[in-house]
Amino acid sequence: MLKLKDVNTYYGDSHVLFDVSLEVNEKEVVALSGRNGVGKSTTLRTIMGLSPPRNGSIKFKGQEIAGKTPHEIAMAGIGFVPEERWIFPNLTVHENLLMGIKPGQMGKKKTYGWSTERAYELFPELASRKDQKGEVLSGGEMQMLTIVRTLMGDPELILIDEPTEGLAPIIVEKVNHVIKQINEDGTTVLLVEQKLPICLELADRIYVLSKGEIKWTGTPKELTQRDDIRKDYLEV
Repeated sequence: MLKLKDVNTYYGDSHVLFDVSLEVNEKEVVALSGRNGVGKSTTLRTIMGLSPPRNGSIKFKGQEIAGKTPHEIAMAGIGFVPEERWIFPNLTVHENLLMGIKPGQMGKKKTYGWSTERAYELFPELASRKDQKGEVLSGGEMQMLTIVRTLMGDPELILIDEPTEGLAPIIVEKVNHVIKQINEDGTTVLLVEQKLPICLELADRIYVLSKGEIKWTGTPKELTQRDDIRKDYLEV
């Protein structure tokens, strides 16, 4: 579904991603892990066109998307949940969800995919606060709202950046359950996550990134058997 080949990304003169190549197959959960500051978030921003690559190829369903605008990439079927939990603080929870609906779908009754009813079923915490403004939500509620607002656009692939960062353990469990659920429902997931136990729990395959380079890839089971990889690139 998604294929990066020899992608190089720069911030000004600073070379951040070095010949990054990775693949995400349809209906997989693929995790991209590594320590802080190694280029994980930049990889997602590069895919979304927010930090376009200087060279290399990014194909989604066989079509080249490197060089396209974030809007064009989103309309092609990729959703992005940023680490910053961007919501509209002065809009209600319900209004935030409506903002996730793609142009041309607003006002139409959806017979498939994500609806506000389905969102509230998955996130009853948001249903009870649907008329409250985003600015009063807790960090966990903001994370839930960011995820489900992205899903309202019915992406085929969703990029999720550090969804459990700063959350209480009980909310982390809820977010993990939601990621499993949306994947079981057919949405492919590329997850950036520093916490190894979460990667091992959720992912079908894991890529390990260090200093802008892919250092290892394999299954969770294979990673549990690689003490060297965990020690050199993952453990703090």
